[in-house]
Amino acid sequence: MDIGVILPTSTPDPAQPTLGDVRASARFAEQAGLESVWSTDHLVASAPILDSTVTLATAAAVTDRIRIGYGVLLLALRPTAWAAKQISSLQHVSGDRLMVGIGTGNPAHGDIGWRAAGASFADRGHATDAALRVLPDLIAGRVATLPDGTEVAISPGSTVPPLLVAGDGPRARRRAAEFADAWMAIAATPEQIETNARELRDLAAGFGRPAPSITVVAPPLGTDLDKATDLAARYAEAGVQRLVAAPTGSDWRSGYEFAAELNAAIPGRSV
Repeated sequence: MDIGVILPTSTPDPAQPTLGDVRASARFAEQAGLESVWSTDHLVASAPILDSTVTLATAAAVTDRIRIGYGVLLLALRPTAWAAKQISSLQHVSGDRLMVGIGTGNPAHGDIGWRAAGASFADRGHATDAALRVLPDLIAGRVATLPDGTEVAISPGSTVPPLLVAGDGPRARRRAAEFADAWMAIAATPEQIETNARELRDLAAGFGRPAPSITVVAPPLGTDLDKATDLAARYAEAGVQRLVAAPTGSDWRSGYEFAAELNAAIPGRSV
């Protein structure tokens, strides 16, 4: 199992904004042997938040090995071709280390960011599906036909990174099964994962695709290493490929150190 962490660029708690040093945190995560660093994404959220693409480009620039990921990109918040250009460029500058988590946004943040971007909050699910149908071709530099009929190819193309679809509802799991390489669950328990993994396999079979792998974001790891190691083992048994630890406060370093200790304690850990 792989262990990743979220970069200190935002927090759901507006009373405790987490805006840390992206360069230092990315370097620390790589030196600690973690598999990946992730950036959240929003235009206007319930607390201060940095731009995800700038954050990931910065993390890529100061590291060599660790993978970088959108966790998650609100794909329908921007034009699909523009998102593909950013993704392709990040693949180039990072040396193909990018992973692209895709979601439709937490309603807790409201719709102001969507209105500010001129995007429909109500139709974001349908817009995400439409974008996912053309995103791989756009990233790869192949000609794609956008929903409005525009034909376009983006140059230079790049290796299409792994696509992960996030969300805990049936529509999100169906979206993951139809379009993605992986499903990102939010704070799901191992028992919930076991149930949803069966659903994913059935959905993917219906689309003639392999079952997506599973990443769990913000698992309830706590602060006791032995208990966290046992919980990670249960996640592994349920079929989880990766755990991504979320910041627990303004001190990102202590959270990263705990994630590194957990990584070292798991059999088959990242190296």
